[in-house]
This record gives sequence, C-alpha cells and structure tokens, in this order.
Amino acid sequence: MPTREFLEPVFIDAFDLDDAWFQTLSAILDKGHVYQITRGSYEGQKRLEFDFVVVRARKPSHQIIPIIPEGMSIPAPTDMDYVQGYLSYLMTGAKTETEDYTYGERLVEPRVKVKETVNGKDMVREIPLKVNQIEEVIKMYKEKGEGTNQAIMEIGMPSDIKLVDPPCLRLIDTRIRYGKLHFILYFRSWDLWGGFPSNLGGLQLVKQYMASEIGVDDGEMVAVSKGLHLYDYAWDLAKLRTNKTNPEAFKQDKK
Repeated sequence: MPTREFLEPVFIDAFDLDDAWFQTLSAILDKGHVYQITRGSYEGQKRLEFDFVVVRARKPSHQIIPIIPEGMSIPAPTDMDYVQGYLSYLMTGAKTETEDYTYGERLVEPRVKVKETVNGKDMVREIPLKVNQIEEVIKMYKEKGEGTNQAIMEIGMPSDIKLVDPPCLRLIDTRIRYGKLHFILYFRSWDLWGGFPSNLGGLQLVKQYMASEIGVDDGEMVAVSKGLHLYDYAWDLAKLRTNKTNPEAFKQDKK
C-alpha cells in the first residue's frame, strides 16, 4: 500500500541550469515516488517521479549544460553541440515523415491534421495555421509593451490525446518584468537525466534570442511538472552524481 495520503510538492531554487539539474537529481532521490509504467514510454519499466515540482533557475545563462566533475565515471547527459542542434529543432517547422510533430513545428509553423474520405479512401490532410508564435510574442511586446498576460506559446493540441507519444512540453508562458524576459514552462512528463538539461538548454537559447529581439535583458526560467522522472537505468547514475548511497525514496513501500 502507498505510504502517502497527499501529494508532496517540491520547490527547487537554483542559480543556473547546472545547479538546477544537480539539485533536482538530489531531490528526486529523496522525494520521488517509485512506480511501474502501465502506459507510455518504456511501458513495464519502473520510474522514480515527483508528485509535483517547480524548478527555478535565476541565472540560466550562467551555465547552460551540466558539469560532471573530473574523476566521475558518468557520461555527460548533454553537451553544447547537442543543445545548439536542438535550437534548430525549436526554431524551425521541419519534421520527418515519421514524426507526428516537433516542438518547432508547433511553435513556428503549426498544422492541424484533418481526416477526410476522398473517392472512398481515407486521407489525412494538414492545414497550416499560418502563425509563428515566437515572432508574434516578440511583436506583441515590442508594439504593446510588457503589461500583458497574453504572450503565451502553446505546444499542445486537443488531438494530441490520441497520439502514441504526445508532446511532453505543453506550454511556454512568458513575462517581462524588471526589464527581463522570463520563461514559465509546463511539462506533462519529463525525463530528468537526459531530457531536462537538453530541453532547458535549448529553450534558454530561444529565450536569449527573443529577449535580444524585444530589446530587454535575459531573465529567469521556471519549469513546472507533475511528471518529472528518472527511468530505472539512470538511478545508479543519479546516486553517483549526488553521492547518495541509500536515498529516502527507495526506502518507501512501493506499489
């Protein structure tokens, strides 16, 4: 039987993205919930997951990717070459024939898929929405100023509920305050070991670009998720990185 009655929210207050990754790894080993995946990626495997987490990075540009100390036999979860490549994924609408979507497509060149029957055959047609959300947010701030709560960019669509792998990142909300552009992100599900540092690294570069175009300074990043997790293959890696040998999360009764 589960040992908890209520959800346990966790708040991480970090300096930069390297610090955010390290603190969050440490926290999930003590505050996470172990369960077996019944639907979704890696079905049948075990996952360690926060009930709900808010991760704040005050100076995300200071150190964008995690630093692995010398002497630790741990592979780096990402690097700047990968993050730079990920930036193009976020800033263009290009996708392969096997991809249902990309974050970049949803941001700058979104399309709606419509099923039709033509001459007795079922067809899928993509209708472009003709909106670049990144450029629209930049335009909104430049023309109307910072006093708005409407400058939000959406990744998710209602039809995503039918996808085998729906988008993990759903919303990129923005705020200009104290002369800086801030991002507030929502992830429905999120891999802490590899996805977290690459996702936030790429999004930080997007934020820096947008801040420059608007004419303000680069600000904070706040990420929210009820599904930030570690797959079981990364548990030992996380213990090594945080120097934890017997984390609290693994002492709990498990379903």
